[in-house]
Amino acid sequence: MTTILKALQVPRVSEDFIIVVLGSLAMTNSETSATQSLVTEPLNVDDKCDVRWRDGDQSLRAKVIERRPLNYRKRKGKRKASKAVDNLKPDEIEYYIHYENHDRRLDEWVTLDKFLLETLERAQPEPEESLDDSRRLRRRSAAQMSTQHNSSNGESEASAMLSGGNWRGGSGDPTFAELEREHEETTKVKNIEKIFMGGWEVECWYFSPYPDEYSEAETLYVCEFCLKYMRKKKTYLKHRAECPERHPPGREIYRELGLSVFEVDGKENRVYCQNLCLLAKLFLDHKTLYYDVDPFYFYIICQVDDSGAHIVGYFSKEKVSAEEYNLACILTFPQYQKHGYGKFIISLSYELSKREEKTGSPEKPLSDLGKISYRSYWTHVLLNLLSRHDPRKDITIKDISMQTGIKAEDIISTLQYLDMIKCWKGQHVVFVNQELIDDYMKQK
Repeated sequence: MTTILKALQVPRVSEDFIIVVLGSLAMTNSETSATQSLVTEPLNVDDKCDVRWRDGDQSLRAKVIERRPLNYRKRKGKRKASKAVDNLKPDEIEYYIHYENHDRRLDEWVTLDKFLLETLERAQPEPEESLDDSRRLRRRSAAQMSTQHNSSNGESEASAMLSGGNWRGGSGDPTFAELEREHEETTKVKNIEKIFMGGWEVECWYFSPYPDEYSEAETLYVCEFCLKYMRKKKTYLKHRAECPERHPPGREIYRELGLSVFEVDGKENRVYCQNLCLLAKLFLDHKTLYYDVDPFYFYIICQVDDSGAHIVGYFSKEKVSAEEYNLACILTFPQYQKHGYGKFIISLSYELSKREEKTGSPEKPLSDLGKISYRSYWTHVLLNLLSRHDPRKDITIKDISMQTGIKAEDIISTLQYLDMIKCWKGQHVVFVNQELIDDYMKQK
């Protein structure tokens, strides 16, 4: 009996230990209470918080850009429901977030369970004037885009805002600064989540100004031959069975090993080129050419098989460029990236320049992916040329430019990137690093 009682005795614990444990428990309860109090009200636009990245293995700092009711697309009276979002519980709302220090292509809609609420940083309320300005900019810019689309309807009109393939911000001109603000406000939330084209379902990256009745669609169906877009799958299947087109319009200027290139005049094939620009905008952030396609040629790169010529990418080029740009916009669709098409497209643009006996350069600014592609191409061309050059003979930047079609400033920037320009006797000279060239050629 004594033995049993001894076994049931509770070990003596110091008072200090008990105080620590109780304090710890009190802190935990306090933290839990604080966390719960954070979610009694919905998160607001401009609030910041850590968010679990898609696979859940890491978290990234993000900013709330927009809000909408959960299952937004399935609700009736969508526009009415979006106005009442403040009356919903926090977990009945979807939040559109931008990951800080990351490209906007990663922006997405997430639910409350993705937020690490203990890191929530509430935004300070904006003055009513700022909110009114923001709403005004969005309404005005959206109305402008809608008017441009309706006025075009296959008959394009020129517009100062749409004069060129890429957005040219930072000029210091107040007019362009206002347009830049409008552009940023209107395009901050991607309106179409996915496209289905040529058997591929592709997640979209950016906003594109499709007409309102199409921009509300979660998935947009696109014919890969004529680029007509549809909201419903059954409409798409019917169109695909009846569409007579099996390749882009225009003339075929290149074909080799199942790869074809078609040159399409924007003036002669407006509707196709406008549809192409709208489609491309889903994957290009700073593209502003949507409807004014007349001054451009479009070069469509296709994979060819027995069923037709399937578009994999394109580039556009101004018919007359005062700045001697040989490329305005370039895109390889996401499902075909990392297959060498980007380098082929860039090479093609320079081959066309050489045929015209000119040097060329892409329109600036380049996107982040565009910079990577061009830097890779310029490095490839220059190191290959220098590897074949007789070191006993002098070669100038001008000589390299004439041989490659690459403008002198792009050659210099690439050589600087490769650390191959040195100062010698007060002059800048090209220092050919043979070891660097040999290492590069071995990797090929």
